[in-house]
Amino acid sequence: MKLMKWGCALLLTAAMGFPASAYAEDEKSTDLTTRTYGFDTIDEALVLQSPLFTYQSGLTFEYPDAVRGIYVTGHSAGGARFERLTSLIEQTELNAMVIDIKDDLGNLTYIPAEDSPLKQLDIGKPYIKDPQAMLKTLEEKKIYPIARVVVFKDTVLAAKQPELSFMDGDAVWENRRGDSFVNPFMKEVWDYNVEIAIEAAKMGFQEIQFDYVRFPEGFEKRHDVLKYSLGDYDNSELDPVQRRVEAVTDFVAYAKKQLEPYGVDVSVDIFGYSATLPEAPGIGQNFSKISENVDVISSMIYPSHWTSYFGIAKPDLEPYELVDAYAKVENKKLGELETPPVSRPWLQDFTASWLGSGNYLKYGKKEVEAQIKALQDNGIHEFLLWNAGNTYTENVDYTP
Repeated sequence: MKLMKWGCALLLTAAMGFPASAYAEDEKSTDLTTRTYGFDTIDEALVLQSPLFTYQSGLTFEYPDAVRGIYVTGHSAGGARFERLTSLIEQTELNAMVIDIKDDLGNLTYIPAEDSPLKQLDIGKPYIKDPQAMLKTLEEKKIYPIARVVVFKDTVLAAKQPELSFMDGDAVWENRRGDSFVNPFMKEVWDYNVEIAIEAAKMGFQEIQFDYVRFPEGFEKRHDVLKYSLGDYDNSELDPVQRRVEAVTDFVAYAKKQLEPYGVDVSVDIFGYSATLPEAPGIGQNFSKISENVDVISSMIYPSHWTSYFGIAKPDLEPYELVDAYAKVENKKLGELETPPVSRPWLQDFTASWLGSGNYLKYGKKEVEAQIKALQDNGIHEFLLWNAGNTYTENVDYTP
């Protein structure tokens, strides 16, 4: 643990309300009595726990008995659907919202204030007209607020600064959906996203959830074809897989450190299959290494997104069995860590009709409850529900 020298006494004195001029006057004084304070250093962790050294947003939220949350887009948070979603939470055992602050394209979902350092980025959209009023409403209704920040999938930044992205010839590379990614090797990209996270923390969000903390899917097939900078990792002696793992893990550790003065938890969304492998070779996600650097790990374990991975031929048809099988693997992996984070998986509240007839179920009350029950049966009591359109199943028992 780093230690801060008592030479910061002037900062402490100012924080406690004593005028700095008192020190100037003391220097001029003829009283040369030696003053001793009994110690030379302060434990940084202890200082950061003090309200004097933690940013105060003016809003107060209590961590629920267990977070049971839903995903909310910027459009929903700033529109008529917001009232319906808050009513859903008030009338059920749900208690949290994961709200887009930086979305999947790379836009902010609100317009930053004129004095905000984010204003000059020119990426604000007026989806959430008044973020502070929204958070005040959540405070009044005792709904726990989590800010979702999409990190390395960022079509907007890639278009503005191609040097921070991956180039395919003379053009910014796009995946099959037309999305572009920015480069996890670049410290400039780290700081760009951390600055956004800091502003969300200052607003009053209690947790920053980083999503798309990874390289593009299938990157191992094109890492030596696309043009991009390795940044500070240029001289790394690691093989390409481990170099990507190192960059992604380093970002998470860096972001958590930068957010410490704001008193927020840090969580990361991660592919469920990452927990079943030493690491996901293309995208740079190592489940254990990321877990060591966060307060919460949120694996995306939607039954529809698996193949016959656990010996379940058609996973979407068997939500309990799929989640149960995954939870056993994750519990073992987290059990190997000295200080494991809270497990809070993403569950499916949507119908995966694209799987084709006979391969999917219409997801409703029974299927959502089955997933939650599977988590509970494995000692996991926190979860998040994903529905891209924010239309959630009614009459669900969220604590079956």
